[in-house]
Amino acid sequence: MAMETDHERALRLAVEAGHILLENGAEISRVEETMQRISAHYGVEDQSFFVLSNGIIATGRHYASAKFIPIQGTQLSKVVEINQLSRDVSSARSFPLDELERRLGIIRSAPGKPWWELVLAVALGVSAFSILFGGSLFDALATFCCGLLLGGFMAFIGGRLSHIFKNLLGGFLGGLLCILAVSVGLGDHLPNMIIGTIIALVPGVPFTNGIRDLANEDYLAGATRLLDAFLGFLCIALGVVLALLLQGWVTGAFPELGTATVDPVAAAWPYQLLAAFVGTVAFSILFGSPVRYYIDCGITGMLGWAMYLLMIRYGGFSVAGAAFIAALLVGLTGSVQAMTRRCPVTLFLISGIIPLVPGGGIFWTAYYLVAEQLSMAATTGFVALKVTIAIAGGIIVAAAVSKRFLRAIRK
Repeated sequence: MAMETDHERALRLAVEAGHILLENGAEISRVEETMQRISAHYGVEDQSFFVLSNGIIATGRHYASAKFIPIQGTQLSKVVEINQLSRDVSSARSFPLDELERRLGIIRSAPGKPWWELVLAVALGVSAFSILFGGSLFDALATFCCGLLLGGFMAFIGGRLSHIFKNLLGGFLGGLLCILAVSVGLGDHLPNMIIGTIIALVPGVPFTNGIRDLANEDYLAGATRLLDAFLGFLCIALGVVLALLLQGWVTGAFPELGTATVDPVAAAWPYQLLAAFVGTVAFSILFGSPVRYYIDCGITGMLGWAMYLLMIRYGGFSVAGAAFIAALLVGLTGSVQAMTRRCPVTLFLISGIIPLVPGGGIFWTAYYLVAEQLSMAATTGFVALKVTIAIAGGIIVAAAVSKRFLRAIRK
């Protein structure tokens, strides 16, 4: 076997860095930029990288590699570490390949969050989001209990299942737990509890990165990730509907959920802002963010939700219009934090956008379809689509403004 040259080794290690980034939640442009930065530092000028949502193709002189990278759990801490490593490599006059390989090995083998932290994050997150979606404080207590069980499923069983089956089974379990809680007198508003609980399953990483990839003109990867996200939304909603069908089979009639209510006590600003902060921090834990960025992520999500409420309550905006302004603020806030904290904007954007994601709208659309209320299904589905487009527009505009600002600073 021929000895590996420094040229080939540099390319192999650049691809390894891209591999770690892609499987842990980085956007396509960051993966390509990191691989190019590392390979260029070692004098590799004839390289070519082609990155898809689940694969990397790399070529160079006497080197070719094609890697399939399956969709796995997200650990944004590894994205942060690879980002810092690429900066260290490009800024150093000499960075030995042995040291690069050693640090890549450490990053790849780094453990994820402990199971108890993930379970607690799910419980806190779903209780916070039940308040954001109009539930009472009693509903938040009930969803906290449901979240502990759902978090256990996600930590110990969900990772062993396909994404489709995990979302379907998770949605069914989340819906069933809420139904059982209300049946024993724990919780007041079943719809609010269900929507809050299933938010823990929302595919926020492919949804947000799909939008960012489209903004960066990576249309194939962006469309693929958005399709994956919408399939996840659909499976979660169908899982909940199956739980409601099971309840209907037991009771003899399909349950009438009515509409989601808004509890006047929990709708007060202090509760809403605290719930948005806690819910966003919970998702930053689930996405594997470093501990030192929890508060930054929470502030990003809280500011976005505060702007959304301001636009709805006092600005006279539609739901879609408010979502656009709020998503724009989240994108700009995340960009400012990324520049000041010198880390990827993905860290703040993915968790900060979660309060705005229309998971409830997709659930209601599926529910009304099964309940044969087709006009309501069409209405809620169209509103959810408009909100999704508005969020995408806000993120894209924020990305464009941030890029122009960065260019102005560099000049």
